[in-house]
Amino acid sequence: MDTLSFEIHTMTEQEAEEVCGWAYEPPYDIYGWMPWPDMQKLGIEFGDPELRVQQYVTAHRGGVFCGFAQLFPLGGTTRLGIGMRPDLCGRGMGARLVRAVADEALRRVPGQEIDLEVLTWNQRAISAYRKAGFAITDLYERMTPEGMKPFYCMVYQAPDSSAGLAEPERPAE
Repeated sequence: MDTLSFEIHTMTEQEAEEVCGWAYEPPYDIYGWMPWPDMQKLGIEFGDPELRVQQYVTAHRGGVFCGFAQLFPLGGTTRLGIGMRPDLCGRGMGARLVRAVADEALRRVPGQEIDLEVLTWNQRAISAYRKAGFAITDLYERMTPEGMKPFYCMVYQAPDSSAGLAEPERPAE
């Protein structure tokens, strides 16, 4: 699966339901979603069919559903929210997934700034984001369900197509 590139598609209802069933190991379990029936009932995030079509995409590699992303319009910026299937995390695919999502965001709105937020403790994600061409531009705190937490803002630098992706990523120690 390493030599294949990601294909990006609009998130389907079936994929949205599958994402709600993903369970991450601690401390990454904070990235889990509420059950699908609740998402639908409340009409939030990808539980809202219109929002799902407008802002959510999925990434497939070799026909396998590997991850998803939100492409959230924020003024003159597209803010990414990215999730990888839990059993694929830490296996060296993160940078390519993030790069494919960032490139899709640029395809949709050429010239737009692309950024994302990441908790400062999540070094595994930060490493993947750097390899994909993102750089830390800001540090701030914002509210989470567990109180105020420090975040980095990282901005996409649109690297050369061969930069930083030739070697597979190594999982964080």
